[in-house]
Amino acid sequence: MKRFRRLRNPAIRNFVQEHYLTVHDLWQPFFVLEGKKKQEPITSMPGIKRFSVDLLLKEIESYMRLGGRAGVLFGVSTHKDLLAKSAYDPQGPVPQAIKAIKKSFPEFLVVTDVCLCAYTSHGHCGIVEKGTVHNDKTLAILAKIALCHAEAGANLVAPSDMMDFRVKHIRQALDTRGFEDTGILSYAVKYVSAFYGPFREAAHSATQFGDRKTYQMNPANSREALKEARQDVEEGADMIMVKPALAYLDIVGQLRRELTVPIVAYNVSGEYAMVKAASQKGWLNEQDVVLESLLCMKRAGADIIISYHTKDALKWIKNNEN
Repeated sequence: MKRFRRLRNPAIRNFVQEHYLTVHDLWQPFFVLEGKKKQEPITSMPGIKRFSVDLLLKEIESYMRLGGRAGVLFGVSTHKDLLAKSAYDPQGPVPQAIKAIKKSFPEFLVVTDVCLCAYTSHGHCGIVEKGTVHNDKTLAILAKIALCHAEAGANLVAPSDMMDFRVKHIRQALDTRGFEDTGILSYAVKYVSAFYGPFREAAHSATQFGDRKTYQMNPANSREALKEARQDVEEGADMIMVKPALAYLDIVGQLRRELTVPIVAYNVSGEYAMVKAASQKGWLNEQDVVLESLLCMKRAGADIIISYHTKDALKWIKNNEN
C-alpha cells in the first residue's frame, strides 16, 4: 500500500510541491484621482487608497521595491456625463498616470481598465438609450478610450464593459492607428456579482438605476463562459480574464483546459474585504488565508492574479523565501 504521507515530511515536501506563488504571478490594482497631493482611504477596503498621480508614483515606487512589476489603473472622475467624454480625455487621471509611470518606471507593465461606468452620470458600462444599455453605440466610445490609453503608453488595455464585439472593435482601432503592439486583456468572463460592492465605492461607479444583468454573465452559467472567451480570442484578445475569482475557480479550470492564451483571475474587492474584516476581528490569520487563496487560483489554472492583496502578498512571499 502507498503511504502518501512519506512525501509530506519537511525534508521533501517543497521538492514535490506542484504549484508555487511568485512575484511574477501578481498584479496590484490602483485607483487614480484627479488633482494633486491627494490620497483618500476607501472605507470598505482597508489598506487601499485612491491616489492623485504625484502620490501614485510614490506608491508604485514602494510597490516595486517589494517586487511588484505590473499594475492595473482605474480612473476616478468627478466629470461625468451621458457619453463618458472624460474617459478618453488625454488630460484625465489615467492617461496622465500612464505617462508619469512610464517616464519614471519605463519597465513597469501598465494595464488600464477600459469602461464607461466611472465616467457616466448613470453608472452603466455603456451608452444608455431609453433606459437600455446600447451595445453597438458603446463600441466607438470603448475604442476611443483604448486609443487614448495606448497613445499615453499603456502596455495592455483591458475592456471590462462586457459589450459584444468590443474586442474586435478595439483591436481594429488600435491597429489602424499603429498600436499593433498594444495588447488586449479582455474581461471575457465577467459575472454579475455581489462581490463587486466595495469596488463601486472605490471608483464611484454604482449604477443610478437598474443593474448590469443584461450584459454581465449569469453566475448560474458555465458553458457560456467558454463561448465568451473563445469569441474574444477570435476577435483578437491576447489574454482573457475570469472575474470574480474565488467563487469561480471551476470556470478558471475549465478555460485553462480549453484555451492556450494566458488566463487572468481577478480576486475582487468583496473577496478582499471579507478577508480583511475577518482578520481584523481575529477570526482568521490574514497572511495564511491570502496566500492559500492566491495559490489555489494558480492551481486552478490562472497564469496571473489581479488582487488587492498583492502588495502584502509580495512581502509575505519574500519573507517566506528568506
